[in-house]
Amino acid sequence: DKIGLFETTTVVHAVGFGVALITMLIWGNGSLKRVSEVNKLYLLGGAFGVIIVYSVMRGMSLLGTAYSIEIQLVAQLIVATIIDTFGLFGVPQIKFDVTKPLGILLMIAGIIVFKLKG
Repeated sequence: DKIGLFETTTVVHAVGFGVALITMLIWGNGSLKRVSEVNKLYLLGGAFGVIIVYSVMRGMSLLGTAYSIEIQLVAQLIVATIIDTFGLFGVPQIKFDVTKPLGILLMIAGIIVFKLKG
C-alpha cells in the first residue's frame, strides 16, 4: 500500500524468487539446463501468479481482506474446474457432474451470507 500495487507485486515475487532459489540450491535435484524442454504453457504460471497477487491486493484495498480472498478462491475454483473438465495443460480429465457447480454455488452463497450485515 505504501509503495504502490505494482511495486508491491514486484517485491512479493522478488522475495518469492529468492526463497525458491535458496530452496532449489539446498534441496533441488533437477536440472535448470533442461528448462527449454518444459512445456511453454507451464511458464504462464509466473504470469498468473502476478495477476493473482495484484488482484488480491487490489481487491483487499477495495473490498476488504476476507471478501477479496473469498472471491479469488471461487474464481480459482472455477478455473480449476474448467482445467480438470477439459484436461487442459496435460492434466488428467475429470468428469464434470452436478456436484461441481453446486459446490461453487454453495461457496458463492457462503460469501453472500458472510457479507450480510448483522
